[in-house]
Amino acid sequence: MAANKQQGQWFFLFLAGLTIACSGLAWIEGGLGKVALIVGLLLLIASFARFMSIKKLEGPIALGSQPAAMKLVGVVVTVVGWLIVLFGLHVTKGVGGRMVIAIVGLAIALVGPLAILPTACNKNAIWKA
Repeated sequence: MAANKQQGQWFFLFLAGLTIACSGLAWIEGGLGKVALIVGLLLLIASFARFMSIKKLEGPIALGSQPAAMKLVGVVVTVVGWLIVLFGLHVTKGVGGRMVIAIVGLAIALVGPLAILPTACNKNAIWKA
């Protein structure tokens, strides 16, 4: 979402470049597809360059710093849950055992994004200032 007219114009250019690049990639075997891909990528590069220069015009971010350690713990818990699901499939050959291990792993994986990460992000939330 654009905050001012400049950002809106360059966001439109980004969307147009992305659309042209994707259509060029879809028909890359033809000559026109290669041209469209190159033009689309050039538009994307131009919009990214302008986004970076416009970013300086924005004010300070309203959110305070959030504890990186808690966010890291949330990500680690999520990854460990998925690893339990992944490697748990090799532990047992029975369908029931695999289902139980998968459910336990998914429950552990959901603790990260549903409990730990919101707690970390809400520690210094804007409405608590």
